[in-house]
Order: sequence, then structure tokens, then C-alpha cells
Amino acid sequence: MVALATEQQQKREKTELVLSNIYNLPVMPKPLEDALGLLETSAVSIPSLSAVISKDQGLVTKILTIANSPLYGLQRKVTSIDFAIMVLGFNELKNIILVLSLVESFKNKTDKYLDQKEFWLHSYLTGCAAKRIAEDLDFPNEGEAFVAGFLHDMGISVIHKYFHSKFIEIYENVTEKNIGFNETEFEVLGMNHQEIGSYLVERWSFPEILCEAILNHHNPEASSVNKVLPSIIHLADYMTKKLNIGNFYWDKDIELNIIEMETLRFRTEEEINHFIQSYEELFIHQAKSVRYLS
Repeated sequence: MVALATEQQQKREKTELVLSNIYNLPVMPKPLEDALGLLETSAVSIPSLSAVISKDQGLVTKILTIANSPLYGLQRKVTSIDFAIMVLGFNELKNIILVLSLVESFKNKTDKYLDQKEFWLHSYLTGCAAKRIAEDLDFPNEGEAFVAGFLHDMGISVIHKYFHSKFIEIYENVTEKNIGFNETEFEVLGMNHQEIGSYLVERWSFPEILCEAILNHHNPEASSVNKVLPSIIHLADYMTKKLNIGNFYWDKDIELNIIEMETLRFRTEEEINHFIQSYEELFIHQAKSVRYLS
């Protein structure tokens, strides 16, 4: 038992060593980098931010796509970046650009082990659902819910890009032995994808509440800072499987933690199922627009 624990610790240390070498965010497209930098300053204005974003038509299309999605339910169609900035606000736009920058930074080639479009559809829908859940249940920080939901599985993308041979080993072990991904990740890397994602965002100085939500999105009961956000992400993640829209094979064994749903003020399983079904239209409409984001 001691030898096994030592072996797992050694694997973890090797994994952390690789992660430490991607301490700095990977290079992102210049317009994204410039937009994030500008949003961090007091000099930001609608014209200055619009000028930076407009240098990249692909970024413009993605922001307008999100702004016009059912996620925001705007009365008027958003047709310009200036208007998008005005109706969304700087903080909301910062969250969107942050997520898009990480999508670009960790994008890898699709192979038979990970379909990038399928992965980002799942991430996007989880983020959208998390934001809407926070709003519908009157919980604060819906912007953080969107970011945490979108990035909850970023550890999987990191494994695929930076530990590719290990990713293949994990995938094949799960497929051949019919065991869970979390268990196999830990066996191979000494860490699971939740820990990897949380490890990185913590070192990028993300707020503690976001780090914990990513770390505990499969087990919100383990959270110590705030159980609400991890519970929201857990529910949003489960919704993709339950509604069979944007579901992801890595979550094939995911089960809803009914007890932790009390944190979100649900009283019965029937109430939860009714709530999930009410999101089906949102998922359908959001899934149609995600092709512009992948």
C-alpha cells in the first residue's frame, strides 16, 4: 500500500513538473491578448475596445454570436461590436473573451481520441447552462458561472495536448477495461482532469471560487469555500447527458449528486428533472450557434 502511494505521488510530481512548464498561458491570438489587456486597464472605452476587437473578424463573429444567443435574451439583434460592448458591459465581455482566448490557446488537432468540436460544444453548453441556472435560481456571480462551466473540463484538453501518449493510454484503458475516466486518469498521471484544470487556473491567479468549482465539479460536497458554484457546474454538466445535447463521452459515468442539489434549493428529484427539461430549448438553440466557436 505504501509502495503504491509512493508510485502515485511520483506520477503526480512528474505531471506537475510538465504543468509548471506551461505556467504562463500559451500564446493566444494578438487581438484577444490586446483586448484582455485593455479590459484590465482604467483607460478602456467602447471605441478603444471596439477598435482592438475589430482587427479580428473571427473574434467579432464569435462575440456577436454569443451576444445574439438565447443566453442573453436581448430584444434587439446585436449587429456591431460597439453595440455588443454597450449591452453586455465590460465585465461580461471580459468573461467571454477570456473563455475564447483559452479555447484558442488549448486548441489541438482532432483525432480519434478527442473530437475538438464535440469537446467545445460540451464546454460551451455547460457554461451557458451554468450562467442561466445562476440567474434563474437568483444566485450571484452568473459571469463566474459561465467561465467555470466553460472551463470545467479544461484539464481534459490539457492532457490531450501536453500528455498525448498518456491521453491515449487513459482512453484505451477505459475502453478495454470498462472503468471510469477519473480513476484511470489518477492511475496514469497521479492527478485527474479536475485537479489539472484547477492547478493551472490557480497559478494563473483565477479567483479561488473558480478554482474550487473546476476542482469539485464532479463532487461539490468536497468544496470548502462555496458549494453553490460547484453544484451549479455539476448540474449543468449533468444536463448535457440527461438532455443528450452536447453530452461528452468522458462523462459517460456521471451521475447527479441528488443530496448536493439541496444546496441549490431543490427539494425533490421530480423538481430537479422538471427544471432540467425546461432547459432543453436553450440547449437546442445554443448548440446551433457553437459551430462559430470551435
